[in-house]
Amino acid sequence: MASGSEMVSATKQKTDPAWKHCQMVKNENSVHLTCLYCAKVFKGGGIHRMKEHLAGHKGNGSICLRVPQDVWQSMRESLEKLEPRRKRKSKGDVVVSNSNPPTDALAYQGDPDARIEPVSVLTDPIEPNSSSFITEQGRITKSKVRRKRQVDNSAMETSDMMPIGGNLDNSLLETPRPLLVRGVPDAANPNSISSSKRSMNHIDMAIGRFLFDIGAPLNAVNSSYFQPMIDAIASVGPIVAAPSYHTLRCQILKNIVEEVKSETANYSSVWEKTGCSLLVEQWNSELGRKFLSFSVHCPSRTVFLKGLALPDLIQSSDFLVEVLKQVVDEVGAQNVLQVITGGEEHLASAGKKLMEIFPTLYWAPCATQCIDLILEDFAKLEWINSVIRQAQSMTRFIYNHITVLNLMRKFTCGNDIVEPGGSQSAANFGTLKRMIDHKQNLQAMVTSEVWMNCPFSKKPEGLEILDTVTSQSFWSSCIHVTHLTNPLLRLRRIVGSEKKAAMGYVYAAIYRAREEIKKELTKREEYLFYWSILDRRWGQLDGLPLHAAGFYLNPKFFYTIKGDIPGQIMSGMFDCIERLVTDINIQDKIIKEMSSYKTAAGDFGRNMAIRARETLFPAEWWSTYGGGCPNLKRLAIRVLGQTCSADVCKSLQIPFDQVHEMQNSLEHQRLSDLLFAQCNLRLRGDKNREYHFTDPLASDTTVVDWVTGKDFYSRDCDSLDWNSIDPPSASPIFLGKSTDETEDLGAGFDDYEIFDRVKDEENAEENAVTMKDQFANFVVKKVLETCDDIQQNDGE
Repeated sequence: MASGSEMVSATKQKTDPAWKHCQMVKNENSVHLTCLYCAKVFKGGGIHRMKEHLAGHKGNGSICLRVPQDVWQSMRESLEKLEPRRKRKSKGDVVVSNSNPPTDALAYQGDPDARIEPVSVLTDPIEPNSSSFITEQGRITKSKVRRKRQVDNSAMETSDMMPIGGNLDNSLLETPRPLLVRGVPDAANPNSISSSKRSMNHIDMAIGRFLFDIGAPLNAVNSSYFQPMIDAIASVGPIVAAPSYHTLRCQILKNIVEEVKSETANYSSVWEKTGCSLLVEQWNSELGRKFLSFSVHCPSRTVFLKGLALPDLIQSSDFLVEVLKQVVDEVGAQNVLQVITGGEEHLASAGKKLMEIFPTLYWAPCATQCIDLILEDFAKLEWINSVIRQAQSMTRFIYNHITVLNLMRKFTCGNDIVEPGGSQSAANFGTLKRMIDHKQNLQAMVTSEVWMNCPFSKKPEGLEILDTVTSQSFWSSCIHVTHLTNPLLRLRRIVGSEKKAAMGYVYAAIYRAREEIKKELTKREEYLFYWSILDRRWGQLDGLPLHAAGFYLNPKFFYTIKGDIPGQIMSGMFDCIERLVTDINIQDKIIKEMSSYKTAAGDFGRNMAIRARETLFPAEWWSTYGGGCPNLKRLAIRVLGQTCSADVCKSLQIPFDQVHEMQNSLEHQRLSDLLFAQCNLRLRGDKNREYHFTDPLASDTTVVDWVTGKDFYSRDCDSLDWNSIDPPSASPIFLGKSTDETEDLGAGFDDYEIFDRVKDEENAEENAVTMKDQFANFVVKKVLETCDDIQQNDGE
C-alpha cells in the first residue's frame, strides 16, 4: 500500500450492497475504493462504479474476474433497479468510453468451453490527463461537464480508444461499434452469450474459408500481424472494402517496403553503439539451388539484408570472401564484431581469410549447427540409438490409433509425449525427456482397466508397449541418455534465444555440459569419450576469444570464480581488447579499468550492483553500474550484446526460387523488394512472439520418425475419423520451459580439467588411440547390465 494511505470503515449510512465487497482507503485528501476480490483500485466514480465492476458491466472500467457468482448476480439486480435514472444523459456530447474486455474466463458463466478472445480497436490513445470530449461534429470540447466523463485515468492508458482529430467518420461517433468477446455476456443482455457465440462462429467460418481456399498453412494465425489485422477491420465498421489485387501488388507493397526500409536504416545508428554480428546462412532450395542469406543481428533486433543465389559449381572460398567483404563494407566494418557462418569447409576457409582482410572482427561457426551435429553423433551410438528406436516404436503405434491416442492424452492431462524441436536430433532427445516426465502417467495407462479392455492392448504392438512402459531397464536407459543430452538442449535454447543475447552465457553453458557429463559417467575413460565427441564439433568455438570475453564480462559468473581467473579466459579477454579496440591508448585504459572490475571497486561494489548481478542482463548491468570504467563498459556492452547462432532464415521459409526464376527485370526487382519486406516482417514478429504449441500430428518434419513410419497401422485403425481425436492442450506442468534457461547454469567454475583439457595435447593423443577400445568395453558392460535387469524383471 502506498505511503500515507489508511483503511477507512464504511459508515452506517452507507447502505448500498456494494460496500460489503470493497474497502475504503484514505490517501491524503481523497478516498479510494479497492475491490476485495481482485484488488482493483478505483480513484473515482464512487460506489456505483464499483458495483458495475462487480456486476461485469462494461463501460466504466475493468471487470472483476474473481467475483463470486452470487455477488455478481446481486450487483446486476441492483444495477437494473437504478437503470431508469442512469438513462438521463446529455444528448449533445458523445462520451468516449473504454470498453476493454476481460482477459480471462469468468467464473460465473457456467460454460467451461467459453474462451476470451477480445477484438480490440487499434487506435491512438487519449492523453491520460485530457478532459476532452468528442462532439457529434467531431470537435473536442473541454470538460465543464467533467462529472459526466466515464473514462478513468488508468483505463485511458490503453490504446483501445477511438481516434481523436483528423478526418473522423461521424457515423462511427454516433453509434460506437461494440466489441465481440467469446463467451462474455453483455451487461444489458444476459442472453448475449449465445448471440456472441453465433457472431464469433460467423467470423471463424469466414476466416477458415479464406485460409483453406488459398491453401495457407494453419500456423498463419500465429503471425503477430494476424490479430492486428482483425482489429483494424473491426475498428472501421461492418462494411469494409477489401484491397484489390493491383492495390496489394503495387501501392500497399510499396508502402510496406518503404516502412521496412526506413526502420532498417534506423538500426545503423544502433550498430555503432552496440556492435553487430553478420549472419550468413547457406541452404538448398526445393529445386536444389544454393542460396546465401545475409542478416545483421544486434540486441535490438535481427535485420535481413539480402539473399544471393550462388552460381552453379562455385564453392571457391575466394569467391565467398569477395561476397562477404562487400556485405561487411555495406554494414560498416567498424560495426561488425563477428561474422557467423555454417561450419562447412569452404565457409570456414572464407571466414578465416576474411579475418585477415578485416583485423577488427572475428569469424565463428554457427553454434546451433554445432550442437545439432553433437546430438546427431550421440544418437549414432548404438546403445542410445537403440533407446530412441524403442521409444519411437511405442509412439508410432499410439499416434496412429485414435483410441490409444485419446487414452494417452487422457492420462497425461492432454499433454503429448512427442515434442517437436528445432531439428530432428533436438526433437529426439526432447521427446525422451518428455516421456520421462510422463513416465508415471504412461504406466498408469497401461495398467488401467480401460487399457486392459481395449482391443489394441492385445495386439503385438500393444503388448510391446506394455513391456516397454513397465521395463525398468528402458526407463533407466532413458534417464541416462537425458542426463547426457539435457545440458546440450539447454545450450541450444540459450544460443537460439531472441530475447537474451547468448554471448555472456555460452561459455558457462558448454562448461556445464561437460561438467554434467563427467558427473553422470564418473569414470575418466567414459566421460573423455563423450568429451571427444563434443570437442570434435565444438573445437573451433572453444578457441573463440569472444566466448571467453563474454564469460569474463558477465558478473553473474565472473564473481563466482574462486582464486585466479583461468588462463584460457584471460587470454581470450586480452585478444578481444587487441582486436576490437584499435586505439592503443584506450587499450591501456581498459587494462587499468579491469582491476576495478576485478576488485568490485566503486559502483561495482554497491549492494544494488551485487544484487543485480543475478537479475539484470549483463549488458544492462554494465550500462547501469559501469560508469566508473567507461572504456571497459563500452567494450562489455558491445561484446555481451552479440548472438552465437546464424540459424535465422531457414525457419522463415522464404521462396528464393521464385525470385531467382523471374527473368523480367522489373518483376525481379518487385519480387526482391517483396522478399526483403517479408523476411524483415517475420523477423520483427518473431522478436516478441510468444510460444505457440505445435501438435505433433501436424506436418513437422522434426518428429516424422516418432509419429509415422514404414509400418503404417491403417489396416487396423479403429475408425480413421480424425475429427474424433481429442485435441492436445499445453499444460504448464510439463510444457513450460524455464522462464530463464541461464538460471540453471549456477555458480562455481573450479574444475580445471575442463578449463585445461585443450592444453593437454599428449594425453589427448593417447586417449584418441585407445578411445574406441574403451568405449567398446563400455557398451558391452551396458548391454550386460540391461540383460541382467531384464532377467531380474522376468524372474519377478
